Amino acid sequence: MKLLRHDQSYCIRLQHDMYFLTSNSRLNEQVVDKIILQLNRVYPQILTNAEAEKFRNPKASLHTRLSDLIKHLQKKGERHCQEFYRALQINAEQLYNDLPSRKILKTTDSTEIDTDKEKCPVFFLACFSVAVGFALFWYCGDSDTKVLGRARRILGFSPIIIGRHVRKICMLYLEDLSTN
Repeated sequence: MKLLRHDQSYCIRLQHDMYFLTSNSRLNEQVVDKIILQLNRVYPQILTNAEAEKFRNPKASLHTRLSDLIKHLQKKGERHCQEFYRALQINAEQLYNDLPSRKILKTTDSTEIDTDKEKCPVFFLACFSVAVGFALFWYCGDSDTKVLGRARRILGFSPIIIGRHVRKICMLYLEDLSTN
């Protein structure tokens, strides 16, 4: 079985969900009738009156009617399948949330989001640290004593920005540079 992606069409998703929807009497007569009526009454009309009557025929079994409805919607196109999912969500929300395609989409979406959230701060801190390091090296690397004095003043008055231990190391480095 192919994995479903978020950008796959509703027709393909409906094909994957068909077995789930038609097995074990997950949908009862009333819910199927509500879905058919909604598809018949929605604008633009998904099912004509004749098609709605055909799929609501009580002489045929529920499994057969539902299978025929899904196949019919797949033949009609993307918009029709999308409207079926919308009607299913409105009339049987719990079943809609339990669909295999929904579970796969939720799983892939949540893992993508989690990995992005985990990587973003670490990447930012690494880049920021490298930038600060280069800036300090460039600023302190000049042998001009005016620059060293300014750097010493900036580092001396920045206990909030730079930690105490880091500040002491930088001050020692600047003092060492000024003596050379």
